[in-house]
Amino acid sequence: MKILILGSGQVGSTIAHNLASMSNNDVTIIDIDEHALRNIGSKLDVRTMVGNGSSPAVLERAGAIDCDMLLALTRSDETNMVACKMAAELFNIPNRIARVRATDYLEFKPESKEWENSLDLFNITESISPEQLVTERLWGLLSYPNVLQVLKFADDKAKMVIVQALKGGLLVDREISQINSHLPDGVDCQISAIYRNNRLIVPTAQTVIIEGDEVFFVAAAANVKTIMRELRPPEQSGRRIMIAGGGNIGYRLAKHLEHSHAVKLIEYNPKRAEWLSENLDKALVLQGSATDEDLLDREYIDEIDVFCAVTNDDENNIMASLLAKNLGAKRVVSIVNRSSYVDLLEGNKIDIVVSPHLVTIGSILAHIRRGDVVAVHPLRRGTAEAIEVVVHGTPQTSPLVGRKASEIKWPAGCHFSALVRGDEVIMGHKEDVVLAEGDHIIFFVSRRRVLPELEKLIEVKLGFFG
Repeated sequence: MKILILGSGQVGSTIAHNLASMSNNDVTIIDIDEHALRNIGSKLDVRTMVGNGSSPAVLERAGAIDCDMLLALTRSDETNMVACKMAAELFNIPNRIARVRATDYLEFKPESKEWENSLDLFNITESISPEQLVTERLWGLLSYPNVLQVLKFADDKAKMVIVQALKGGLLVDREISQINSHLPDGVDCQISAIYRNNRLIVPTAQTVIIEGDEVFFVAAAANVKTIMRELRPPEQSGRRIMIAGGGNIGYRLAKHLEHSHAVKLIEYNPKRAEWLSENLDKALVLQGSATDEDLLDREYIDEIDVFCAVTNDDENNIMASLLAKNLGAKRVVSIVNRSSYVDLLEGNKIDIVVSPHLVTIGSILAHIRRGDVVAVHPLRRGTAEAIEVVVHGTPQTSPLVGRKASEIKWPAGCHFSALVRGDEVIMGHKEDVVLAEGDHIIFFVSRRRVLPELEKLIEVKLGFFG
């Protein structure tokens, strides 16, 4: 596949690394930053070109005329959108994916019914909105007390939850096989992985869960809270929430939570604070700095259940989170863009660090992987992944359809976690289940280098389309 990537920032370079590692991919990266391109070119087997990615002349020199996919991932929404328009109108590139951060482009609805939103005017086949993706990730985290991550699959019929085991959980210090003695009839789960002292344990029925284990489990969405009791003592949901930063993410988060939670939102810019107070119904808007100790004290930070730092500045988010934790906030969640900061901070003073880049990269990977890949979620700082795929074909055209899960030789490091068929969620330990056309399969992949093997396994032979 011939692919053009616009932008050599953290997202663009990570996607290039993923694509260049796959066979038969011809990758070209375009950017105005010559130094960044030299750095990428020295590490990856890719072609680089200095120039503006929205320029038709630059696109032509990069080989757009016979390109299969354009990934417009620069920091400029306008550059990304114009590049997709050029790619469609001048070069007939079939797949055009753009990263668009400004919500106005996504939410503005033209009067003409011909267009769903303003992005349709630019012939974008798929748009990636980092702010929307991050907001959804934060909603998931705030829905369950003290989880590390919550990932949705199959239209939210199933979830993968990552949680740290604590004394008081019914299954802690017991074998996994004993879980059925605690669960009500009809409730089931699959423990897909356990990380103990940052080392992977592939769980079996005889594995004993101990305090401090980082446990990855999959369950039907309605059963998640029941399964949580197996791993941690019952905890009250955090109803008092303070949000630092009134940008698009902070506003959306407050709007979503204000009718079910007691929400306080801190915004430094006076005009933005005034706008927020006019557009939020119940949330209390405070004008000031989230790193102002006196302000946090006056607003009873020691009674706050969850403090979320979601400004556009990493350092400000980090300092505000550390201060809030030190002053008594029970749980602290922070957005941090720099991957080097994520490794240093998560699990120490800051409970959860959300990386917009990793969330965005996962969404893009779902569009570029071979086979019908619905969702990709990078985990463990990008070293592992949770993937949802759809099974297609017949027993003659697919190596999966019509076979029991136990009969299939999955790639090493690829763990079959669950299957969603219609409204039914079937756990991976039900090995006698026979795979069928249209099934959604959820995998936990602990070794990313086996992904090409998995992609080959889920692909359908050409005869299926004949």
